[in-house]
Amino acid sequence: MIARYPYGIALAAGGISATGFAPLNFWPLAIVMLGLWMAVLFQAQSRKSAFFIGWLFGVGHFVIGLNWIATAFTFQAAMPEWLGYVAVVLLSLYLAVFPAIVALAAYVIGKDRPWAFILATAGMWIITEWLRSWVFSGFIWNPLGSVLVQLPILSWSAAWIGTYGLSGFAVLLAGGVFYEIMRRAAAEAQTGNRNRLRYGALAALAYIAFSLAMTWDRGDSSEAEAQITVIQPNIGQQDKWKAGYEEQNLAKLAELTRREDERPRIIFWPEAAIPDYLETGYPPRYYYGRPPEFVRQQLATLMRPGDVLVLGALKLEFDEAEGRAVGARNSVFAMDSERQLLGRYDKAHLVPYGEYLPMRSLLSAVGLSRLAPGDFDFWPGPGPRSLDLGKFGKVGLQVCYEIIFSGQVVDRDNRPNFIFNPSNDAWFGSWGPPQHLAQARLRAIEEGLPVIRSTPTGISAVIDANGTVTDSIPMGQAGRIDGRLPTAKSATVFARYGNTLPLGLAVVLLISAIAIAIRLRPR
Repeated sequence: MIARYPYGIALAAGGISATGFAPLNFWPLAIVMLGLWMAVLFQAQSRKSAFFIGWLFGVGHFVIGLNWIATAFTFQAAMPEWLGYVAVVLLSLYLAVFPAIVALAAYVIGKDRPWAFILATAGMWIITEWLRSWVFSGFIWNPLGSVLVQLPILSWSAAWIGTYGLSGFAVLLAGGVFYEIMRRAAAEAQTGNRNRLRYGALAALAYIAFSLAMTWDRGDSSEAEAQITVIQPNIGQQDKWKAGYEEQNLAKLAELTRREDERPRIIFWPEAAIPDYLETGYPPRYYYGRPPEFVRQQLATLMRPGDVLVLGALKLEFDEAEGRAVGARNSVFAMDSERQLLGRYDKAHLVPYGEYLPMRSLLSAVGLSRLAPGDFDFWPGPGPRSLDLGKFGKVGLQVCYEIIFSGQVVDRDNRPNFIFNPSNDAWFGSWGPPQHLAQARLRAIEEGLPVIRSTPTGISAVIDANGTVTDSIPMGQAGRIDGRLPTAKSATVFARYGNTLPLGLAVVLLISAIAIAIRLRPR
């Protein structure tokens, strides 16, 4: 049956494999489907067929896994809702090229040589995920390794080999399924010993990963002294920018923020928490009667002495000659209880079509606009930066989906004590927020740093340096988290060397695959 319907099976296996991601978390099913796809691919009749089998798997995988993107279009009156589903399919058709490249390379290297085929598939999967993180600005949502974040015994290895290396390990696990399928299909008793040998090799790899995880310095898991308050106001996207809702939305934030406890704390508000500007120096007409001094005073009334408020807000960029705004920054500000700004971070990795419009002159002419409201584009910041919060230590900032980019979330020359990831997941439907949370957990493991998430509608969370969610607020609920900031670990191996490690692992896997293929080639 596998040989008779390879394309249909590849498409179905790809779609079903996406159930391994949050919120369904059917990770064993994802591994089985990946193994089934490998069995179909191994029996491809040509390179063209192998490429198409890989591409179809990717189409199913991404269409199901990224279905939440369609929800974003329901918040943009300038675009029809049906366009959201078209966008999901079109994006998936492009992203599917990466599994197709994996399939072609694995087929060429490992044709008729199962062990070489598995190693090549794992090595190429690592490389193509890394490519997916930066080609055409990058979109690495749902790396395969995130299906294993539910398994600490495996996910801890991300501190050594990163998320992309963890994805390669998922492929190696699927190799066991592939061998079982091929063994049963061939029904050759003489292959039993060889299969047992190869299963033993896979078990050895699993044991090595487990040993690395167990010997990894997990640091002190006790809580730090810093008090924190994480706010989730449950302000939906439909109400966020609606005229006349500014005071109502601020009242929700204020009600959740006020506290009688006099111990100094860090207060975390979501991305773009307020529509007001906090910096001085703009032409008065841009403040709409709410100058920054007034706004900061209003915010300070919610704070106790010694508190620090970290919140998302916008910064404008001006053409000085014309005296008008020509761009904006999606920023995070830190402000103390004395109304002083302690620093600002500008989001560096912007969302195409969401925060800026590529080929603006062309696409605007045909009626397409950004999903986010506004007359001009956001401008990117310089990259990861740590802000000094005084007695609370240093915070690394990553706004919204910036947190998904493995190895790109921390200033390695100025390592922070924790990462704050303000986000607006109200765009993301029911599947997007838990997937976002899963990827933030991987960043905590990789960097050995706690991650704090504050979103308008959920899921807000406190994640310790082991990637464990210690507290959270569910989607669609208003609430707050009061507690202590988890401690950071010493810098992990991945934190020191970044994606050099998974790429090095990929090279080792590919060289091993080629060596095995050459050794087993008929003389």
